[in-house]
Amino acid sequence: MKNIFFKLLGLIVVGTMALTACGSPATAMPTVVPAPTQPAAPATVAAPTVAPTLAPPTAQPLSGTINISGAFALYPMMTVWAAEFTKLHPDVQFNVQAGGAGKGMTDALAGAVDIGMVSRAIQPTEEAKGAYWAPVAKDAVFPVISAKNPVLADLMAKGISAATFKKIFITGEITTWGQVVGKPDDKDAIHVYTRSDSAGAADMWALFCGGKVQADLLKTAIGVNGEPALVDTVIKDPLGIAYSNLNSVFDVTSGNIVIGASVPPIDINGTGQITPDEVYKNTADAVNAIADGKYPSPPARFENLVTKGKPTGVVQAFIIWILTDGQKDLNQAGYVPLTPDQQAAAMAKVQ
Repeated sequence: MKNIFFKLLGLIVVGTMALTACGSPATAMPTVVPAPTQPAAPATVAAPTVAPTLAPPTAQPLSGTINISGAFALYPMMTVWAAEFTKLHPDVQFNVQAGGAGKGMTDALAGAVDIGMVSRAIQPTEEAKGAYWAPVAKDAVFPVISAKNPVLADLMAKGISAATFKKIFITGEITTWGQVVGKPDDKDAIHVYTRSDSAGAADMWALFCGGKVQADLLKTAIGVNGEPALVDTVIKDPLGIAYSNLNSVFDVTSGNIVIGASVPPIDINGTGQITPDEVYKNTADAVNAIADGKYPSPPARFENLVTKGKPTGVVQAFIIWILTDGQKDLNQAGYVPLTPDQQAAAMAKVQ
């Protein structure tokens, strides 16, 4: 049963990687969601214990179509949730699209979808327009480079500090890989890539690097539309660097870093010497670091669902299910479940 789940989730992410231009409504690809076999969570990933608070039974059978768009980061998990909910309620159908957090927020506020997936904090100006939100999971954004980077061995041994990331992604003071690893004679230029579409990952990475929002990232960075295309571009460029969501950096099926990519460790303590717990070789390592609070936040962040006003009816029932029974699928898929306190707060907001 576990293999079936991973194959399904792998196929979903492969499909997502084809969406290289999903930053606009005209190019977002709808997903018809099949119902997977219920998986069992592996014992290797430590995460907070979830104590679901079951919603009261529905008086009448649920029915209708729920339209969802938004963050690439939550898209793979959302398709699984949708399939499981349809299995429980066959008269409920879903149309799920990936296109970035900005698209999810815009679509939700415009009434174009019932739920927007937003992988960043919700702004007061958005709440003033009617954005009603609740967190449903936690994940993180990771730096990504090509596995063919010319100073890869040095990067894996020394890591990259937050101060250095700021000089690469915000101020542009560091422009060569030799400067990053302390080898001034190495003049290989750093090719900085960023998202050209509105993205929660970009906002979180900007915050980590000392900025505030996506617009603060290096103006001379090369913009790439969509998460899958960004990762693919960096893989093909030995001198490239970017940032990406956990489930785009780590392969969903194998749990390993995607072929051709590498995740340079963040030198959290600024010592210039990486410790084993700062190196993430697979999904389990990354999820454990996020769950334990060892990975910095930002770029660790909550994944949020946004509706126009407080959700009602079948949409409310679906979000409540995600906050209860749906939490058990998160570990296996490379996300961190909410803690019991976070879950209770979200439930109180939605109910």
